[in-house]
Amino acid sequence: MSNIIGIINYGIAGNIYSVKKAIEKAGGETLIVNAAADFKSVDKLVIPGVGSFKESMKELENDGFINPLKFFDKPILGICLGMQLLAKIGFEFGKTLGLDLLDAEVKPILCDGKIPHMGFQKIQIVNSNELLKGLENEEFYFMHSFEMINYTDIAALTDYGNHSFVSSVKKNNIYGVQFHPEKSRQAGIKLLKNFIELKNH
Repeated sequence: MSNIIGIINYGIAGNIYSVKKAIEKAGGETLIVNAAADFKSVDKLVIPGVGSFKESMKELENDGFINPLKFFDKPILGICLGMQLLAKIGFEFGKTLGLDLLDAEVKPILCDGKIPHMGFQKIQIVNSNELLKGLENEEFYFMHSFEMINYTDIAALTDYGNHSFVSSVKKNNIYGVQFHPEKSRQAGIKLLKNFIELKNH
């Protein structure tokens, strides 16, 4: 049975090749998704992300990726901005509609800490799932100024600057992590291995 991990290439994601390298290190076979037709060739999808919510949604639209993403019924993993794009709406540079795969909003982090929030932090798993299996006490690398506000699909939380934010979500076939597994050493490789091993729906 094929198990090809598609990585969405939407122009500005930037870290696409480090994500590809990390997935391959975790034992996965990858395909860079450059066109809507490529969705048919993959068994799972990763939405990487570095950049702004507004620009990213524009890129996804220009590339014809929005509908294929919305109707993809196998496992999807959103990374950092890629997780935020799963939300209904983002508030970076005005209001922008997201992919609307999760009932969530993306807003600036309001906390006592330095923004952007950068560096390694622990996650607290509040709803265990296959993606986070065996990662209960691990630290992951974060780099973000915005957070996802969601009340229904929280998988993990992280504390920073007297503030608790959502660091992982899960709903049906959709998974999201606010941190960068590709920059999180062995813990990140383990998470990607868990993703590779997820059963397709």
